[in-house]
Amino acid sequence: SLDSVSSSFPSLSSSPGSPSSAPIAWLPILSWLPRYKLKWLQLDLLAGLTVGLTTVPQALAYAEVAGLPVQYGLYSSFMGGFIYTFLGTSKDVTLGPTAIMSLLCFSVVGGQPHRAVLLSLLCGLIQAGMALLRLGFLLDFISFPVIKGFTCAAALTIGFGQVKNILGVQGVPHEFFLEVYYTFYKIPEARIGDVVLGFLCLALLVMLLYMKMSLGSEDAPTCSRVARKLVWAVATMRNALVVVAASFVAFSCNAYGYPVFTVTGETSQGLPPFRPPPTSDTTANGTVVSFGEMVQGLGGGLAVIPFMGLLESIAIAKAFASQNDYRIDANQELLAIGVTNIMGSFVSAYPVTGSFGRTAVNSQTGVCTPAGGIITSVVVLLSLAFLMPAFYYIPKAALAAVIICAVAPMADYRVLDLLPFVVTFLMSFWQVQYGIVGGVAVSGALLLYNTARPPIKVSDHGVLVMELGNGLSFPATEYLSHIMHTQALQASPPRSVVLDCHHVSIIDYTVISELRDLLRQFKLREVQLVFSRLQLSVLEVLLAADLQGFRYTDSVEAALQMESESLNTDP
Repeated sequence: SLDSVSSSFPSLSSSPGSPSSAPIAWLPILSWLPRYKLKWLQLDLLAGLTVGLTTVPQALAYAEVAGLPVQYGLYSSFMGGFIYTFLGTSKDVTLGPTAIMSLLCFSVVGGQPHRAVLLSLLCGLIQAGMALLRLGFLLDFISFPVIKGFTCAAALTIGFGQVKNILGVQGVPHEFFLEVYYTFYKIPEARIGDVVLGFLCLALLVMLLYMKMSLGSEDAPTCSRVARKLVWAVATMRNALVVVAASFVAFSCNAYGYPVFTVTGETSQGLPPFRPPPTSDTTANGTVVSFGEMVQGLGGGLAVIPFMGLLESIAIAKAFASQNDYRIDANQELLAIGVTNIMGSFVSAYPVTGSFGRTAVNSQTGVCTPAGGIITSVVVLLSLAFLMPAFYYIPKAALAAVIICAVAPMADYRVLDLLPFVVTFLMSFWQVQYGIVGGVAVSGALLLYNTARPPIKVSDHGVLVMELGNGLSFPATEYLSHIMHTQALQASPPRSVVLDCHHVSIIDYTVISELRDLLRQFKLREVQLVFSRLQLSVLEVLLAADLQGFRYTDSVEAALQMESESLNTDP
């Protein structure tokens, strides 16, 4: 079965200390290629071909989202398959253009091809540098609500941005709020052919998707299994089939003198030249823009796009590794995507990342190794070499339908941490990168607030027991001191306190200084501050600090008993 073949894919992490661990760590292909089996070849070929037929129409559509000529989508789709075969640690992941990266690219370069290619080079250098420096942990600071807020806003922005192509209207600006206004304003100018074709393509795509989702169980007669596999194959390749059918309709109408559809138009034929990324650009008025000015013009995109590309790709790799029972190396994944973007810039690609939809198709088709990506890349190269003239007749309404169906599942609002989600979601409509930065800033502020205001549970057992809900670090010292003063030292009469520290694992000099002052204040008021359940590392630090009046016990009960005996012996 496909599951048994897939589960036999070897874990790509080598045991440390083995003689071959170093080369395998940098070239994971060495861990599975010597064990490659002939029965894997058939499944890798099938998966690669299926993903390739899915990639071509999506790549053309995502180039539209990036504001670039459609061939740039294909330029960005083949390098990842070759590079990832050698450097990737997931058998399922496919690298290429995605809706989110295309939107980010457009927001930074504004549809200028030379700057998009340069952006790919710079993003790849940043990503590969992070991998070599083992900085993958920085991705942990982008919280899940921020990601969800961004993806929801991106889904709405991208999806609504295709409405103008469904309607066949021209002259609609790209800025979101102006786009919404002018799309509705220009509805009377809609072309009936584009509207009918666009909604028909949407209906077909949705129908095929639901057919795929409603397939029955595997426990069925042979004829039913064959029919089910046929339906699954057709539904999986629905994007390619719909685009081909729409292109045939558009070609037929044009041939009979009825150009009722808005088509893609002329595209550059043939493979892209292999050349260094551009180091200068020329504006519409003939002004030459230097390399430094081009880099400066990319602005905050150089911080946002590499991080989002890594985050999206690693999240996908981890999800499918868990599903198919193997392990990935996060830093090696960073290197794979970084090298892909660097090499992609030499073939006029814009930044790419892992694609969830195409990765899912790859996994469901039963791919056994990353070699399936080579077949996908060959399909894209063949399309560039021989099919570019046929792309002239691809209706923009059909590509718009493909994009809308691709981004619709991204709109998921089930998030618990509402504030970072809302801030990211709303700011992303202003500028995509501002939304991510704003969401990260809010998440960081909430994290700092929780650090500075740790929950303190106060209970009265004749003596106040204060239990710290989490760690104690220097931002929390003022808050702890305030609670101590208001509830114990300023009470009438002053109260003794047992400080339950079993959640405290580290302590710094600022905290020790504050504790020294609190012990002095308790002594002046002739009450006690007793520490209980201290971890060994924290206890050693406190003992080394030689705090005057420092007392500690192994349990809260022992501390309460100590205070009770102290009160009974008090004259």
